[in-house]
Amino acid sequence: MILDCAIIGGGPAGLNAALVLGRARRSVILFDNDQPRNAVTHESHGFITRDGVSPREFRDLAHQDIRKYPSVQTKKVEIAEIQRESSSIFKLITQEGMSYLSRKIIVATGLKESLPNVKGIRNYYGKSIFSCPYCDGWELREQPLALISESKNAIHMAKMIYQWSKDLVVCTNGNKIMTETEEQLFKRKGIRIKEEPIVNLRGSDGNLEKVVFADGTELDRAGGFVTTELEQPNDLAHSLGCEMNKQGGIIADALGRTNVEGVYAAGDVSVAGPSQLIIAASEGTRAAMGVNSDLTMEEFK
Repeated sequence: MILDCAIIGGGPAGLNAALVLGRARRSVILFDNDQPRNAVTHESHGFITRDGVSPREFRDLAHQDIRKYPSVQTKKVEIAEIQRESSSIFKLITQEGMSYLSRKIIVATGLKESLPNVKGIRNYYGKSIFSCPYCDGWELREQPLALISESKNAIHMAKMIYQWSKDLVVCTNGNKIMTETEEQLFKRKGIRIKEEPIVNLRGSDGNLEKVVFADGTELDRAGGFVTTELEQPNDLAHSLGCEMNKQGGIIADALGRTNVEGVYAAGDVSVAGPSQLIIAASEGTRAAMGVNSDLTMEEFK
């Protein structure tokens, strides 16, 4: 059987793409390895009617919606390789060696993130330290916060966090990332900068209490934010020949089309901007519309 579309990735982009294509009566398979990047968070915010939903509940509700459409099937497996069988057919091979044929592919695998090299930071990430102020700033409002960053991205991030809390310390973990002009601007705003290396973080049950520095000083903080580095989670997009932007995302047009005919991208994997549940879901809708439109036009050639 040759499917209309194979969707790789079961996050909000892939799930919404499956929903839209199911409603368009397309034969679809959704591959989901069940390892979402937002699994570390307790709640997701900024999605109207779903504000505060847990990532697991969101996924369960999405699968409940998708099951209404019999032309959509889901497989909890990981795709290891994609081959082009012909000009219009792709062969997808799972890690277990199973193969599937599809006319179109939507890559919605998201991105893989790396955190600053700070001992114990994973114990607090997603609980009291976050990467997106739009997602979690409200919960940390007016509290003493730390921004942990080793890159110049800290300059923009600190300005954004300031909207939620004026009690902010930028911790650069031994790195010089700001010019004197930038430091003076932050000083006028009351934003402190600590350039000493961070020895570790202290707290309990994922709740940050102190940032400990190599010079022996300790900083009392109730939580904070971190800048992350993002990259493709696998080589599938590269192996297909997809072009990338400077941020490492797949370049795609308004309907998710990449430079490779028949291959579409949706969600964080292609968006160079905030990683938001609602943005990823909308990207999935747009890519699904691109797939359905192109399949329809091909039928009328």
